[in-house]
Amino acid sequence: MSSDLENLYQQVILDHSKKRNGNEPLTDPAWPGRSHQVNPTCGDEITLEVNVAEPDGAIEIRWDGQGCSISMASASVLTDLVGDVGPDGIDAVVDEFNELMHSRGKADPDEEVLGDAAAFSGVSKYPARIKCALLAWAAFSDALRQARTMKG
Repeated sequence: MSSDLENLYQQVILDHSKKRNGNEPLTDPAWPGRSHQVNPTCGDEITLEVNVAEPDGAIEIRWDGQGCSISMASASVLTDLVGDVGPDGIDAVVDEFNELMHSRGKADPDEEVLGDAAAFSGVSKYPARIKCALLAWAAFSDALRQARTMKG
């Protein structure tokens, strides 16, 4: 990966860590999917909620958390992707991101599928940071499973 691309990816992560999409107080317990995840290695934590709207199955997501730039930026990027991809494509995006994070820096990210999440490809080289990047995605998968189960 060229240093220009690495710098661009780092800037995407920094931008999302500062301007966090979907980060809001979780005061309304009416959404059917909720997951709290903690990274015991570093103490990052996130609570993420999911709602599956009727009648189109659109997925709504919101989260609150504290942690490093990588974990907070990852949650922000995930929020954008959920809105952009929609309910029929989000499972494939989650699978693609998990595969990228477990590639140990050997996979080229598919920017068409991952959008800004491709910026985390460099993170996959550092095992201690992979958990930071995956924290929100694990919470999302758990909360989405709950929300879909409630919808039947």
